[in-house]
Amino acid sequence: MPTFRPTPDLVMHYEIDDFTDPWRQPDTILLLHGNAESGLAWYAWVPALARQYRVVRPDMRGFGQSTPMPRDYPWTLDRLIDDFCLLMDNQRIDRFHLVGAKIGGTIARAFAARRPERVKTLTVVGTPPPLRAGAAERVPELVREFEEHGVEHWARQNMGNRLGGAFPPEGFEWWCKFMGRTALSTQLGFMGTIACADIRVDVPKIACPTLVVTTEESGLATVAETRVWQQQIRDSALVVLPGNSYHVAATHAAESAKATLDFIARCGG
Repeated sequence: MPTFRPTPDLVMHYEIDDFTDPWRQPDTILLLHGNAESGLAWYAWVPALARQYRVVRPDMRGFGQSTPMPRDYPWTLDRLIDDFCLLMDNQRIDRFHLVGAKIGGTIARAFAARRPERVKTLTVVGTPPPLRAGAAERVPELVREFEEHGVEHWARQNMGNRLGGAFPPEGFEWWCKFMGRTALSTQLGFMGTIACADIRVDVPKIACPTLVVTTEESGLATVAETRVWQQQIRDSALVVLPGNSYHVAATHAAESAKATLDFIARCGG
C-alpha cells in the first residue's frame, strides 16, 4: 500500500496507475476526489486514462485510507494544495494535468490559480459554483445531522440528487456505503470549511487551459450559472452532458474521461 507523509500529522495513501508503453515517458494526471470519498472514486476512469498517462490517485487528507483528521483540525485550501504538491514532489513530477470532481474541483481550481507553475491543464467535473449560496449557513444543521445519524445517513439523504434519476439502484447503494466509511471527525471539520470555501477570487486567475463538465440539469447549478464562472477563465471550454446528476464523474464516467482525454490531447502542450 503506497503511502507518503507530507506532514507529521498525515500519512497519505495513494495509488499510481500506469499502463502506458514502457518505452514512453508519459505525462501525469493527478485526480482529486470529492467529499466523503477516496481515490477509489475514480475506478471507472482508470482504464481509459492509464493507458495513455501516468495516473496518481491520492486519498485526500482525512479521507479514505489517509489519516483521519480531528474535529478541530484547521482546514485550509492551501494546506490541501501543499499536501498534493509535496506528494508530486516526492514522485519527482514537476508539472501535471489536474482533474477534480465535485469539491475536488473546488480544490483543483484554487490549486491551478495559486500554483500555476505546476498545472498543465485543468479539468473540473460536476463541481460547485465558486461560492455555494447558503452553504455556510447550513453548517450547524449539518453538524447536528452528522452527530445524530452519521455520515452514511447524510450521504443517503442527498444521493438521489448526486447520482440523478438514471443510476442503477445497486450503484446508489454502493456509493452510500462507500461515502459512509468516512471518519466522522474528518467530516465535521471539513463541512464547515472546505465544503463551503469561497474561491471567487481564484477563478479569474486560472491561466492554464481548462475544461468544465456538467449536466443539463445539475442540482449544483444551471448551465447558465456554470457558464458565468467558466467564462471568467480565459482559455476554457464547457461540455454539457445529458442528465440530471451532479456527481458527473460517477454517472458519466466514460463520457467525462473521453472528454478529458480529448481535451488534454488538444490543449495539453
